[in-house]
Amino acid sequence: MNDLEKIKRDQKLINSIDWEMTPEEAVRLYLEWGNNWARGNYVIRSKDDVAYYFVVNTWKEKPVVYLIRRNSEEARELAAIELPEDLRTRFLEENGHAKGVYAVTGEVARWLKRELSQG
Repeated sequence: MNDLEKIKRDQKLINSIDWEMTPEEAVRLYLEWGNNWARGNYVIRSKDDVAYYFVVNTWKEKPVVYLIRRNSEEARELAAIELPEDLRTRFLEENGHAKGVYAVTGEVARWLKRELSQG
């Protein structure tokens, strides 16, 4: 898996990140793609259609941000990124310490965008 520093050096990958993609939308688009109405202009036509997006996974003791590469055949974790302790604490408090996989929004998204623009 790559780390944050490696992602920073890959401008093509950074430019490919879909900051609006959520885990739920990825499942709807890529796993149920033959059964969906087209919403907007984004329609999955084949396994060659790919999305790159971040999620926050809270199933382990400490939340981890994963960069995901998803197509209709698989979701692959390309990077695992630790959140700074203060951000991790606020994220857990905001989500009631519930276990799950969350979209990257708000403060976490702003932090990631700042980190990736420094590369």
